Amino acid sequence: MKMRQNRLFAFLFAALIMFVGCDATRNANNKQKGTVIGATGGAVLGGVVGNNVGDGNTALGAIIGGVVGGAAGAYIGNRMDKQAQEIEQEIPGAEVERVGEGINVTFDETSGIYFATEKYAIEGQSREALQKLANILQEYPDTNILVEGHTDSTGSDAYNLTLSKNRAQAVTNFLTSQGISGGRIDTKWYGESQPKYDNSTVEGRSKNRRVELAIVANEELKEEARRQAGN
Repeated sequence: MKMRQNRLFAFLFAALIMFVGCDATRNANNKQKGTVIGATGGAVLGGVVGNNVGDGNTALGAIIGGVVGGAAGAYIGNRMDKQAQEIEQEIPGAEVERVGEGINVTFDETSGIYFATEKYAIEGQSREALQKLANILQEYPDTNILVEGHTDSTGSDAYNLTLSKNRAQAVTNFLTSQGISGGRIDTKWYGESQPKYDNSTVEGRSKNRRVELAIVANEELKEEARRQAGN
């Protein structure tokens, strides 16, 4: 897969080296990384991750916060590898990142979901992309989804907060209309408060107008993973 590894791992592997040395993480795939993470003292690693991810990316925070670790984490990671690959293949424009035991999917104005200026209706290619995503989510019912809405810095804080809410809720409503249980989805919105790119540039503002999803194991999958791992 060509999925871009999140900058989180730059910090994570620095911490891993402190605990397990270079050999344990060299040439590790996503599933193996999940195993090593779980075996090295989650509290300390959680602090490293939290300090460097912070509140600026709550989708990643949700993924890391749900880590099981160890052999059970590797089992979950294998499931997530397959799901992430399907999303990337079916929705080429989406930015798909495998992080630990979860998946972070970002849709901005150039990658799968487009909202007209000051609008939040899902139409055309955006509808097609979300339909494909819903089909994949139905194949993996043992996951939960966090949907987040974000905007650029143009306009007032209050306006942007409302716009991000409407767009995030529009995505959630579409997914539930396609048969995804509302009980699997948590919807949040942050307006302009969590930019990932430079709002002083046209390209940066375009990328900041985005919807992010975190896909994580639900409790049933975690219990299945623990049983398979003999925990």
